[in-house]
Amino acid sequence: MNADDRGDGNSPGPQRSWARGNPGPDAPPRPPNPPHPPGSGAGLPVGGQMPAPVSSLRTLMMVVGGLQAVMGLALVTNSTDIATSHSGVVVFVGLLIMAMGTWGILTARKFPTRHPSVRNSAIAYGRVALAFTVVLLMFLPVLILTLVWLVLAILLVVRPNRPECRAWFGG
Repeated sequence: MNADDRGDGNSPGPQRSWARGNPGPDAPPRPPNPPHPPGSGAGLPVGGQMPAPVSSLRTLMMVVGGLQAVMGLALVTNSTDIATSHSGVVVFVGLLIMAMGTWGILTARKFPTRHPSVRNSAIAYGRVALAFTVVLLMFLPVLILTLVWLVLAILLVVRPNRPECRAWFGG
């Protein structure tokens, strides 16, 4: 054993070519990393200034998700008052709406990561919200609230496809 292998504090220690990806002193230099395909999300910096359309989409998703969570909570906690004969169905629908609201909020919170799958989740969330609104149109007698919800759902479908959002998420 030589002085380099002992690690007695007097020497820097053995040269390990595997440590932290450093090639050894006698090893050839490593080639540069290959370029990532567009839309893969690899190599995108986290953070940065979020463009206004992306920020407004994020805010919209937080608001709609929060409204859904409150509406779902109201259905779950007041299910016996709403429909005593179908309280199990009302509780299930309430939990479903709360889960959907949670989906929207969690997706919106992931926007700073700039990962393309977050944009895909936002698009899917908008489409599910639009389908939910169509069902809501059949059962909710308050037309103005349903129309407001329909406008919000359409915005959730359209906004992730704007060029600024595509550029932000690298897609």
